[in-house]
Amino acid sequence: MAFQAPVTVLQANTKRDTGKKAQYGNILAGKAVADIVRTTLGPRAMLKMLLDANGGIVLTNDGNAILREIDVSHPAAKSIIELSRTQDEEVGDGTTSVIILAGEMLAAAEPSLERNLHPTTIIRGYVRALDDAIKIIDEVSFPIDTNDRQQMLNIVNSCIGTKFTMRFGSLIAELALDAVQTVMIDHGDGRREIDIKKYAKVEKIPGGAIEDSRVLRGVMFEKDVVVPARMRRKIHNPRILLLDCPLEYKKGENQTNVELMREEDWATLLKMEEEWIQKTCEQIAAFKPDLVITEKGLSDLAAHYLVKAGISAIRRLRKTDNNRIARACGATIVSRPDEIRESDIGTGAGLFEVRKIGDEFFTFIVDCKDPKACSIVLRGASKDVLNEVERNLHDAMGVARNVCIDPRLVPGGGAVEMAVSHGLAERANSGAVEGVEQGPYRAVGQALEVIPRTLAQNCGANVIRTLTKLRAKHAEAPDCTFGIDGNSGQIVDMKELGVWEPYQVKVQTVKTSVEAATLLLRIDDIVSGLKKRDKLAPGQAAAKGPQVDDGENVDSERMLGE
Repeated sequence: MAFQAPVTVLQANTKRDTGKKAQYGNILAGKAVADIVRTTLGPRAMLKMLLDANGGIVLTNDGNAILREIDVSHPAAKSIIELSRTQDEEVGDGTTSVIILAGEMLAAAEPSLERNLHPTTIIRGYVRALDDAIKIIDEVSFPIDTNDRQQMLNIVNSCIGTKFTMRFGSLIAELALDAVQTVMIDHGDGRREIDIKKYAKVEKIPGGAIEDSRVLRGVMFEKDVVVPARMRRKIHNPRILLLDCPLEYKKGENQTNVELMREEDWATLLKMEEEWIQKTCEQIAAFKPDLVITEKGLSDLAAHYLVKAGISAIRRLRKTDNNRIARACGATIVSRPDEIRESDIGTGAGLFEVRKIGDEFFTFIVDCKDPKACSIVLRGASKDVLNEVERNLHDAMGVARNVCIDPRLVPGGGAVEMAVSHGLAERANSGAVEGVEQGPYRAVGQALEVIPRTLAQNCGANVIRTLTKLRAKHAEAPDCTFGIDGNSGQIVDMKELGVWEPYQVKVQTVKTSVEAATLLLRIDDIVSGLKKRDKLAPGQAAAKGPQVDDGENVDSERMLGE
């Protein structure tokens, strides 16, 4: 038989890992990412200091904020880092736990792979264990009353007790709870809409003390009135009109050619522009608003007419800010001055005021009757401190929002993980799981112990002794709520300590980590080093030289400013 040379299909500069090598590579990547954030779990968490791309520094122990700044090259590591971002957007808390658990789930599969178990079998065991784990979490969870402010504060406090702001007492918890209850809309039949991202804006102002931070019953933004010397800067019970059209003469879209035969025509043209602006301002003044806010421009002439009518005006406001003002004072944003109706005017605000803080002017529209939007003003010593406080506040608002939407709690401090671990081990021993799936099924239970173990490690306790005691406690009583006190490393009943976590955060963490592990275990081939292709139609040659915009090929959407 003639000798056959090996055929190379891929290009020479591509790197390819297959089979066991790819799987072990993914497991190592998962462990490496988990090790980065392992020390940032629990009340005795360490901070990480990172240099970002712009040369600034980030000081934080928030899992998502750390991994966002880290640049990794391994594809599996990128996938795991993505988990913390998903967790942050979905529930706002548990970003560190999800990474540590995902890394541990991958590591738990290693012994099964060494025994030549097929990845699909391991995944079947994992998925089965996930279903049972969620049933056990359901059993240990209990409902609470979201109207009990003290209980809600305890929950939020226990969730941000691991953060930098824990030294300021319950300040952040109160801010978060006030903000969430302000923007909450109850649709009846148990449905609640809480949009923190759009309607609870955090404004950071360096200077002052952190204790000066507060939630406004209304909105604040960094703008001043158009003519500060002649427009009122303080109005009680203002009538507010919101526009998203320019109060200046409309320019042509691209180019406008006007041919004038006589000199008087030029004067007529200017007069027509002035008359149009005057007519528009008169239409606005007919509704007697005290304050006009527009997202677009406002010409000097329009400002003059508005001053004559005794109206204050603010121009070029962001759309998001305009939406918040609309929600806060009950106004409707109008697109054309001709279409203004009395019902569009917002009368819900108690006070409009422009104040100078530091070097900047800030506009406050506050004391609203029933605001469904709010601004949270954060004061603090430096930018770094403010950024960290904002991250902690975001987590706290996420927790408060989850509890309002799904008012169920589970015990914290690793108690749930230990209960699930014990429950899975018992089910495996009772013969509920048979065959080769039993190994991976048990592995999930053992992997969940990583949370109490890390909590014990981070506060310097004797890990083996503490975990053995905790296992014994859970083995004695089936509905045990004992966990680890993250400050002292002692085993404490979480009911007495008052450390609770939202049900939604815990379930999301377990689901995300198991599903990520099953996804990465399915990979048996990694090809890297592929070149980017230029997106050209088949047979089309690449264009040489730079592309020039000649007015014909301009994307009109892209040209329009914000």
